[in-house]
Amino acid sequence: MYFLQIMPVTPGAYQSLLQWLEAHMLACPFKKYLHMECLGCGLQRSILLLLKGDVAGSIRMYPATLPILATLAFLLLHLWFRFRHGAAIIKCLQLFVAIVITGFYIYKIIQHQIVI
Repeated sequence: MYFLQIMPVTPGAYQSLLQWLEAHMLACPFKKYLHMECLGCGLQRSILLLLKGDVAGSIRMYPATLPILATLAFLLLHLWFRFRHGAAIIKCLQLFVAIVITGFYIYKIIQHQIVI
C-alpha cells in the first residue's frame, strides 16, 4: 500500500501512527476550564475511530464527522473543478453540518450527558 506513491505505508506503521495520534490528542480548553463539553468535543476521537475502520462507533461518538468530511471533500472538488452552483451547495452543506452539531449537543443535554 502506498500513500501518494511517495512513501510506503505498512500496517505496522499505520498502527504506530494511530497510537501516536491517540497519545497526542488535544485537550479541550472549554472542558478543562468550564468543566463542560463544547460543541466540538468528540470530533478527534470520532476521527480516530473512523481511521481505525469503526464507522458506527465514529457516528455514535460524534455524528457530524462524516458530514464535515463530506463538506471538506466537496469544497476541495469545487476548488478544483469550479462547479456551477458549488458555492450554494457548500453553504447548504455547512448549514446541514451546523444543524447536526447543534442537534446532537441539544440531544446530549436532554439525555443528561452534559450538565449545565
